[in-house]
Amino acid sequence: MEVTAEELTHASGNNELVTRFSDLREESNMPHRTIPMAPNNCSLHELPVPTSSTSELDSLLDDPNNSCMHQLPVTNGEKLSNNGGQEMVSMFHRAPLRVTRAIKQYMYDENGVEYLDCVNGTAHVGHCHPQVVSTGQSQMAKLVTAQGFVSDILKKYVKQLVETLPEPLSVCYLTNSGSEANDLALRLATSYTEREDVVVVEDGYHGNLGILVDISPKMHAKIPNYKKKDNVHITKLPDQFRGKYRYDDEEAGLKYAQEVEKTILAAEAKGRKIAAFICEPMFVIPGVFPTPPSYFKHVYKIVRKHGGLVIADEVQTGVGRTGNHMWGFQNFDVVPDIVTIGKPLGNGHPMGAVVCSREVSEKLGGYFSTFGGNPVSCAIGLSVFEIVKNEKLVSSAKMVGKHLHKSLQDLQLKHRILGDVRGAGLVQGLEIVNNKEERIPDGKLATEIMYGLKMKQVLVGITGRDKNVILFTPPMCFTIENSRRFSKCLDEVLRSVSSRTISLDTRPRSVIVTNRAGMKRQIIEKSQSQTMMELDDANVSKKIRISEAEVDHYEDMD
Repeated sequence: MEVTAEELTHASGNNELVTRFSDLREESNMPHRTIPMAPNNCSLHELPVPTSSTSELDSLLDDPNNSCMHQLPVTNGEKLSNNGGQEMVSMFHRAPLRVTRAIKQYMYDENGVEYLDCVNGTAHVGHCHPQVVSTGQSQMAKLVTAQGFVSDILKKYVKQLVETLPEPLSVCYLTNSGSEANDLALRLATSYTEREDVVVVEDGYHGNLGILVDISPKMHAKIPNYKKKDNVHITKLPDQFRGKYRYDDEEAGLKYAQEVEKTILAAEAKGRKIAAFICEPMFVIPGVFPTPPSYFKHVYKIVRKHGGLVIADEVQTGVGRTGNHMWGFQNFDVVPDIVTIGKPLGNGHPMGAVVCSREVSEKLGGYFSTFGGNPVSCAIGLSVFEIVKNEKLVSSAKMVGKHLHKSLQDLQLKHRILGDVRGAGLVQGLEIVNNKEERIPDGKLATEIMYGLKMKQVLVGITGRDKNVILFTPPMCFTIENSRRFSKCLDEVLRSVSSRTISLDTRPRSVIVTNRAGMKRQIIEKSQSQTMMELDDANVSKKIRISEAEVDHYEDMD
């Protein structure tokens, strides 16, 4: 359903649902941190799958609805799963984890064991937030669908959503998911430009609809005999850790932007014209890659110079997750032509949205949706925005994220397998490698770390091209105390797995030399690996100092 900013009016009526999330109480007799079980496997990330040979669980594993994009601490034992299958089963006890309920940033299994949820960003303002639950129940008892009729709650919701975005983004289409939003965004771009070609980034993922699979390089290897479409052009991921241009290159942003232009020029050399460039502002799915400040400014200019539109996919970073702004693209002082939004809007309720300029929208033609913008979705969406504002979750994400990022950088200095720490606010990626000098991705070690955290009742996911990036995207109510617990548990797990992976060439070698007096003495000669590790640690220290020196320009939502 489409609504423009000019047509919006405030709906009357008072919101009586003002339950504070902080008033939520847990049962006093609830067991806390006992033997771990394992969560369901129904998310974009790869999650824990049960270990069992029973026919019941085998049939569960055959269910396509039980698969996911990222890796989570679940194993299915006998079968090859999305986390590596039986190769990893012996490393940890991996009993089934059946989540039966969740509150705030905590999930509970069938035995009442509590887990700290550090990955389920879909529960944006917290699992089962009482205000969201109450609002949804209340609206369902009044009006569920009003397709084709005037709805004050629709106007009110769209007005609030559009007001969070800069001009000229003023026309809003409401959908049922991020996938549907990205599908519509492509239709808008191709209608406006009268072109069909799209530029995407390596290992990107933008949804599970047919055309979205085509523009999602992450999916290509997962589909047997898949052949990339001629109208899809893949450019380099701006990876400053292991990529072509790294952190010490002051022109990395420009150089990676030039890679985008090379991709466009190669397409044009074949007689193809670009309709759109689509990407996430922080490339969360490929492994969380915040770009150099200049990257997007150059990319936006390049794409528009070649007649294309820029689509910002905010499914992972929207509604304040990065801590500085409501939307991820605002961190780079740019304005896209089209913004797509998904799961943060509904706190678990299926919602999505596309926002663009009137100029772009006028080229679309008809658009209809039975469920997009229904009264229940709009009521829930309004409650999510209200909670984000009243509980100051954007500023909280900034404060907690800054504290956590510093703690993780300290761990990076301590542990040679923690190669890089990337992110902002409550979206962080921890890259696991064999060692800091070689930087070879170690997916098996990352999986071992994930399960080690699970045994400490801390749930994370794994993402990235090589499945070696620990993904941290918790509910926004995550606290500093939660971050301390996460850092402590991670430190313990890293120390445990590191003790089993120390390479022999990092040990000092004893060498006998003769001095001028003919006396023999023993010196300790550093290995090349040790020297490189010290240099890398120096670079990490420099990166931390730069991070601490950055000036904050945060403006509170209020």
